[in-house]
Amino acid sequence: MNKNKFILSFCLVFCFLLIFSSNCSYAQPANGDYDTYTVVRGDSLWKIAVKYQVGLSEIIAANKQFKNPNLIYPGDKVYVPLFSDIKAIEREVINLTNQQRQKNGLPPLKYNWQLSRVARYKSADMRDKNYFSHTSPTYGSPAKMISDFGLKYTAMGENIAMGQRTAWEVVDGWMNSSGHRANILNKNYTEIGVGYAKSSSGKTYWTQMFIRP
Repeated sequence: MNKNKFILSFCLVFCFLLIFSSNCSYAQPANGDYDTYTVVRGDSLWKIAVKYQVGLSEIIAANKQFKNPNLIYPGDKVYVPLFSDIKAIEREVINLTNQQRQKNGLPPLKYNWQLSRVARYKSADMRDKNYFSHTSPTYGSPAKMISDFGLKYTAMGENIAMGQRTAWEVVDGWMNSSGHRANILNKNYTEIGVGYAKSSSGKTYWTQMFIRP
């Protein structure tokens, strides 16, 4: 093999390896708030979503490397968005809400991560569609939205708020409003979800959902 043929062959092999490696690489999410999970036998993206208490659609969106999300194999890497800062604020609202219930002789509400996901979508929708209402132009009424997200209930309620800077401030505002206070202290509700969203300008949106399964 002469020198020119050797160089050409080397370039072709190098290009093949470069293309192959780029196709097999995992595209890490731009948001650094995620965990990397290694798939084991019997896993599915749904099982991983439940394990981490995040939505399946959020996991699929963060893992563009899977051509078919139903086909994952042991050893594959799955990027799981955590929403750590947002969830910390939401859990603070839940804790403060349960403190108010306990002060009034009521049992605490159980945290429902799927309901919090619904509430988070509602808050983000109010932010993105620039409205403030129980009825969403995207999802409809709270009752319809909760049902459409696959949650069953025999009783439900919703509190919303906009502009409050902290978890304490929003719960205090709700407790000083008769209708919102009635939802918080409703003895029929047993589970709670809270969704928090913030606009680029710093405006905050809060949604608090209650259900009894």
